[in-house]
Amino acid sequence: MSRAIAEFLDHLRVERRMSVNTLDAYRRDLDALVQWAEAAGIADAASLDAEGLRAFIAAEHRRGLTPKSLQRRLSACRGFYGWLLKHGCIDANPAASVRAPKAARKLPQVLDVDEAVQLVELPTDAPLGLRDRAILELFYSSGLRLSELCALRWHELDLREGLVQVLGKGGKQRIVPVGSHACAALTAWRKQSAGKPDAHVFPGRGEGKPISPRAVQLRLRQLAQRQGIFKRVHPHLLRHSFATHVLESSGDLRGVQELLGHADIGTTQIYTHLDFQHLAKVYDGAHPRARRKRGKDDDAT
Repeated sequence: MSRAIAEFLDHLRVERRMSVNTLDAYRRDLDALVQWAEAAGIADAASLDAEGLRAFIAAEHRRGLTPKSLQRRLSACRGFYGWLLKHGCIDANPAASVRAPKAARKLPQVLDVDEAVQLVELPTDAPLGLRDRAILELFYSSGLRLSELCALRWHELDLREGLVQVLGKGGKQRIVPVGSHACAALTAWRKQSAGKPDAHVFPGRGEGKPISPRAVQLRLRQLAQRQGIFKRVHPHLLRHSFATHVLESSGDLRGVQELLGHADIGTTQIYTHLDFQHLAKVYDGAHPRARRKRGKDDDAT
């Protein structure tokens, strides 16, 4: 089983071009399957049936894994056994009929427009101020993923036209608009850094290496506190904020899906719930009969 999983992970890395973080998640989930299977005396992947997978998920549930983690475990198993089925190693995918517990869908936190503007309008006179301003403006302007921003090179940016070409999940390319403020910040940063076309827009410490995702995460947290924003600010929060604000203004869910690079419209639909929450707050705050005050009669019932 371990050998088959190693070949499957190589397939994901080479042919599917999955990110390092995604591969690590697959590896952890499938390693858990191997450990359970070995304890159960199952050495061959083809010997595990649907009943065995249900027992594996049940054991993980008893260990305290959340429904979301169990869903991820099962998704990795489906992918692995689907790959085995495609290569004729098994006759059916045993994970196809197994279901994990439903997880409550947690709505992401977002910055409101004023908070977003307060964050990105960072003074640039500090050391690396131009770089930090360019990072913030690009995140909020274009809704990039953290991995996409770190990997970005100058030749993938067209600052004259206000466009950026990014390589997203699964090796899928998309072109995203870049706002005028972000273009100005990136132009200023390029002049200071003298970035060559093939150089990373945001270089790291090593020669020719990009800035690390961890460095960006820590820097955003520091910059948010410096700007007086005490929410937990992280790269995906800016992506959520970008999507929510575009949807609030346009109402174009398909357009937001394209901008974010979501393969499934269902992933994008979470922002419609955020938009409804915003409208509900406006209604509750503005409508004179939105919320009924509790009175004596209410206490008596």
